[in-house]
Amino acid sequence: MAVLLSPLRYLRAVPKSDLLIGAVIVALGTLEAFTVATEYGATETPELWWVGQALVTGVLVWFRRRSPVAVFILMILAQYAWHRQGYEHCQTWQLASLLIVFHTVGAELPFRPGLAWAVTGILAFGSGAVDHRRLPLEEVVFLTALFGAAYLTGLALHAYVARVRRLAEQAVRLERDREREAAEAVAREKVRIARELHDVVAHSVSMMVMQAGVLRRSRGGDDEALLGIERMGREAVEELRVMLGALRMPLDESIPQPGLDLLSGTVDSLVSSGLRVTLDVRGEVVRLAPGLDLSVYRIAQEALTNAVKHAGESEIRITVSYHRDSVEVEVTNGSENGGTSSALSTGNGLIGMRERAELFGGTFEAGPRPEGGFRVHASLPASLEVSAGEPIV
Repeated sequence: MAVLLSPLRYLRAVPKSDLLIGAVIVALGTLEAFTVATEYGATETPELWWVGQALVTGVLVWFRRRSPVAVFILMILAQYAWHRQGYEHCQTWQLASLLIVFHTVGAELPFRPGLAWAVTGILAFGSGAVDHRRLPLEEVVFLTALFGAAYLTGLALHAYVARVRRLAEQAVRLERDREREAAEAVAREKVRIARELHDVVAHSVSMMVMQAGVLRRSRGGDDEALLGIERMGREAVEELRVMLGALRMPLDESIPQPGLDLLSGTVDSLVSSGLRVTLDVRGEVVRLAPGLDLSVYRIAQEALTNAVKHAGESEIRITVSYHRDSVEVEVTNGSENGGTSSALSTGNGLIGMRERAELFGGTFEAGPRPEGGFRVHASLPASLEVSAGEPIV
């Protein structure tokens, strides 16, 4: 059974063009065997053994790319056997098959061995060794030109394929170099940004924290507002340090990112500074995918920052709701004078929050509340979450 399957497996790998050429050769050989056998010197028509010869030749054509030298030799021997039967001229399909194998020698073999085999074949036919007769000069010239042209077409195809392969490899190398240069440019820009952030922003925030500490100590050291400023300033410096480290790291490396688990600490810092902030977590707490967790936290953080800017003495309420297939965050604040806070309805902060929500296929709403104040609400799909107590795989 395995012996039968092996040829079938190979035939499935043979190009369709070769299968078609072999089938045409078999068909032409069969047609000539049943129609014009006597014109080539046969005693009668049909000449049935010609059909077998055509079938063998067609099969050899199927194998010509896999074993070009073996097929080339077998085709010459088959032609030798044909003339040994007393036939002076070869049939049309035989000549076509010989031209195909000469072409294959030029197309499939390296230049030197291919040229050697082509010259050997031309000398075999031109010398009359295959035909068993002395050939006239014009026939020698004709066969040399014919088989030489077939070999040269194969050689031209070989050169074209090699050139295309070289161009493809060069294109791959150029693309790889371009990507590497782009990555290096990004890395250089990241380092430059990190250096500027460190020299300007981190330094300024550190000085603000130091000045708040000096002021707090000059007032006795118990000012809750100044303590909150110091605490949040240190957190900002630490987050800047993490961001600067991320900018200096390679693109394929990752570092821990903040998430909703830091929200309670942020709220505690605000409460300790004297603000009225309430955090309400509803539903079973789940651990979200890192990118989703970061986006939800950033939305809550930005909304909370805006609320602190504009809420005045009113209460700020943060609600995080975990559902089966989504997570929602809502930040609301009242208005100091009972009206609405229109300052929150514009700005890059709301645009950034909306983009974060839409990035994960979520929804985002922001606007004044009928009873006064402002409301920010975002709902993001959370199909990748796992229970908070379970390990993440």
